[in-house]
Amino acid sequence: MKAVQIVNPSEIKVVELEKPTVGAGEVLVRIKYVGFCGSDLNTFLGRNPMVKLPVIPGHEVGAVIEEIGSEVPGGFEKGMNVTLNPYTNCGKCASCRNGRVNACEHNETLGVQRNGVMCEYAVLPWTKIIPAGNISSRDCALIEPMSVGFHAVARGQVTDNEYVMVIGCGMIGIGAIVRAALRGATVIAVDLDDEKLDLAKRMGASYAVNSKTENVHQRMQEITEGFGADVVIEAVGSPATYVMAVDEVGFTGRVVCIGYAKNEVAFQTKYFVQKELDIRGSRNALPADFRAVINYMNTGNCPVDELITKIVKPENTLQAMEEWVANPGKVFRILVEL
Repeated sequence: MKAVQIVNPSEIKVVELEKPTVGAGEVLVRIKYVGFCGSDLNTFLGRNPMVKLPVIPGHEVGAVIEEIGSEVPGGFEKGMNVTLNPYTNCGKCASCRNGRVNACEHNETLGVQRNGVMCEYAVLPWTKIIPAGNISSRDCALIEPMSVGFHAVARGQVTDNEYVMVIGCGMIGIGAIVRAALRGATVIAVDLDDEKLDLAKRMGASYAVNSKTENVHQRMQEITEGFGADVVIEAVGSPATYVMAVDEVGFTGRVVCIGYAKNEVAFQTKYFVQKELDIRGSRNALPADFRAVINYMNTGNCPVDELITKIVKPENTLQAMEEWVANPGKVFRILVEL
């Protein structure tokens, strides 16, 4: 079968692998579409310390069930459109013991700590197969990244009488905006790009702030009547946006961090104490978050075409990644059609 492999930094090639066979408790899926994630981009750039090259990327998946192994319970049918839960969980660490399997100490995400599924076929345990109803295989590839944003809103315990600031309007930030708006919160989207901010408003943000051309603190004070945000969700992963999150959250507010900052971050730690802040990490997503995204997408209100920047064939992935590197701010998702 055909597979895409990142061989070395800035080097991608198409390789031939043996088609996997299904075993007991497993499901064989035909991969239709896979999205390139920011972690894949960092792998391509040689900046992902969790990856050992060469690696097959890919964990944002739209697939169809091809074959069902023995000992798989009912509810799965050949030809069913599905997405995949790409995370593992050991069942024994502190996170798993506390029911937060998304943050398993020993997690191995597809395409990061283990080979991903940017290939024609894959076999997974039935517990990692998520039926997606009437959502197309193409659009199923959008479910996982949006679920990460949905999970961040759950971590922030967002309610309907709160101001929620979302910093970063990429796919994950958009997921956070949608979920916070669905919960009835007043959402303030912050980004450097006006096109992304326009989309954020169409997807539920009440306000849009361009941090490149506007004074963010002044705008936040105006919007929140001087109180600051009740919840800030950081979905960029830069020192500047981490500091912005702490600066703009109100007293006794919650800061939810999704993005990984590549460099050390210098904080005025007095704000942690003076504001009595709750600062929370948000990692991956839970099955409930996947279900919530699927429910949202099944409403038909998600502008999926606007979230897909480009669809390419495996032989064109190198060119697509080079274009992404050259203009990262304009990309939502690049999908590879297998």
